[in-house]
Amino acid sequence: MNRRNFFSGAATAVAAASVSRVALAALPEPATQTSADTAPPLHPPTGRPYNPVVTLNGWTAPWRMNAGVKEFHLVAEPVVREVAPGFMVNMWGYNGQSPGPTIEVVEGDRVRIFVTNRLPEHTTIHWHGQRLPNGMDGVGGLTQPAIQPGKTFVYEFVARRPGTFMYHPHADEMVQMAMGMMGLWITHPKGSHPQIAKVQRDYAFLLNAFDVEPGSMTPKVNTMLDHNIWCWNSRVFPAISPLVARQGERVRIRVGNLTMTNHPIHLHGHEFEVTGTDGGPVPQSARWPEVTTDVAVGQMRQIEFIADEPGDWALHCHKSHHTMGAMGHGVPTMIGVQHADLAGKIQKIVPDYMVMGERGMADMGAMEMPLPDNTFPMMTGMGPFGPLEMGGMFTTLKVRANLPVGNYADPGDFEAPPGTQAREWQGAPASTPRPVRNDAPGTAPEAASARKPATTGHQH
Repeated sequence: MNRRNFFSGAATAVAAASVSRVALAALPEPATQTSADTAPPLHPPTGRPYNPVVTLNGWTAPWRMNAGVKEFHLVAEPVVREVAPGFMVNMWGYNGQSPGPTIEVVEGDRVRIFVTNRLPEHTTIHWHGQRLPNGMDGVGGLTQPAIQPGKTFVYEFVARRPGTFMYHPHADEMVQMAMGMMGLWITHPKGSHPQIAKVQRDYAFLLNAFDVEPGSMTPKVNTMLDHNIWCWNSRVFPAISPLVARQGERVRIRVGNLTMTNHPIHLHGHEFEVTGTDGGPVPQSARWPEVTTDVAVGQMRQIEFIADEPGDWALHCHKSHHTMGAMGHGVPTMIGVQHADLAGKIQKIVPDYMVMGERGMADMGAMEMPLPDNTFPMMTGMGPFGPLEMGGMFTTLKVRANLPVGNYADPGDFEAPPGTQAREWQGAPASTPRPVRNDAPGTAPEAASARKPATTGHQH
């Protein structure tokens, strides 16, 4: 964390200049973060104790205690986010990053949040899912006047119930969330809770998406569903940190969705239960084992499981194109098209032309070719056995028997014990003759036939 270095843009400079040091003198110093690495958990230095979360490729905001009130300071401002190494995107966020810092409090805490606007337009903050006074709900025009550029507003309320929540604007919402303005809010229980188990690992991240054309740096905010950069906490695989756990630990993963579509989150190698939503903890009687849970737009889900299977397990959205990177929506399907002979002729005119996609798109995972400026490959990420052919909303859960308690460092690749890894068959090859086709090409077997009606009269 470091002290705020303000951006230079004309509109931003005007907004920043209008907030004087005198005006900010009584406010808590706004902590900032410039790194996209996963920060270690912030153990509470003051206030009531709690077991902190780890925000994937994010961090937790520090606070100041003032007469028994926890005070935070959020600064809404333009930021530049490293979505993947070498891929930088102009976003709007909070305190130097998108998403903004996670706010962690304890049930019953009185919380005061100062919000300073250094955007070129007005904003608000809505505390998604919280029980609070109506005037603190953060809906511009309805519950409060918008926070104009250069102004600071203050929100104050009691964190009334434990759970996983979000914060995001409710002013020019489409643009501001499309630019990355969002953050997590975690309210921990004040003591033992019959529906909230103690866990050894507690992870949290938000699902967000952007439409950034290769070579550009600024998202297209008017895109509704046709996004091409599918992120967890504004990061894409392989730049998303792995989740790590010691074998036998109870793990909680909190997921919030602020994209414009649903995301079925799938975990390999383990069963989990959905133990909470933004509405609160799920009663024990209402839980059942799952390996995939769908997180709809605007929803939070908490899943929990025992990490009892050692290995490197995939954790990802099960919408296949959400685990791809920088996809072009107008790319034609070339499967089965034999154009190798044609490629040579085209290369005489366009030397950089290459055959692509005639056998499927897996070749893209191992292809080494120059990329446009400021983007990342459509298929990316290397594993111990070659290209993973994944990007976007994908990472791994790494379970190890010998992982030190409280250690979150990447333990490296898993070494499977002898006899427990799929391998090539060394015996006689299988006999796989092609079946004889009795149907005409282009027709399905036993397909229904239709009779064209006569041109005149009514036929029965």
